[in-house]
Amino acid sequence: MNNQHVKSAVNNVKGKIKEEVGHATGNDKQAAEGVGDQIKAKIENAYGDVKDAVKKGVDKVLHHEKRA
Repeated sequence: MNNQHVKSAVNNVKGKIKEEVGHATGNDKQAAEGVGDQIKAKIENAYGDVKDAVKKGVDKVLHHEKRA
């Protein structure tokens, strides 16, 4: 888990709250923005997954080179 995953989780919660408040108040624009925030959070989470995978790959290569 990296900072991107934390940012994603925060934006996802923010989006859910914004969406629900929008629905409760009849504000379609706010509800749509909340959905948008949740989509952004999913993209951020995927980016965080890629960063983690790259880091693991680099660490594996560097660790393997030290043993050789």
